[in-house]
Amino acid sequence: MAADTQAPPVKSGVMESLNTRFHKIGLRVFLVLVLAHWAEHLAQATQIYILGWSVPEARGVLGVPFPWLVKSEWMHYGYAVLMLIGFIMFRSGFHGRSRTWWNVTLGVQVWHHFEHLLLLVQALAGAYIAGKAVPTSILQLVFPRVELHLFYNALVTIPMIVAMVYHTRANRADNATARCDCALTA
Repeated sequence: MAADTQAPPVKSGVMESLNTRFHKIGLRVFLVLVLAHWAEHLAQATQIYILGWSVPEARGVLGVPFPWLVKSEWMHYGYAVLMLIGFIMFRSGFHGRSRTWWNVTLGVQVWHHFEHLLLLVQALAGAYIAGKAVPTSILQLVFPRVELHLFYNALVTIPMIVAMVYHTRANRADNATARCDCALTA
């Protein structure tokens, strides 16, 4: 075959696969993880505002049988870093408007991750900012933790879903350069 007619070399790394042939399934698995986390925060809010539970009693779905989960800064930080890694790993599969929305989500998650890192460092050091009795994030100095995390999760989940909707719309100019089969067919 002549050099000018050869097909480009096929890349076969994990990142390449996640943003091409496994993009659709990878995004669906990631979306389930995000929505499950969001559901935990909504369950906790329901326990507080609808069922009238106190904040220490309201631990979400998994926190009721496993109360240590809610108190574990390692678990919260681990989830925040997992989310950050997911947003970074899937980013190159998005283009156009879907990429813009994905970038918004990534930016919010960078901040959310930083806040959880701050909480973890305080828990490990046993020293808390602003003389608080527990690990406290920067925005938690102004907003209660339950409401703040509901807000953070909304700020992460909503633009992520917008990005995915744009990404999966068939016949959109945004998908012209996509290398995956995420776009829905008519």
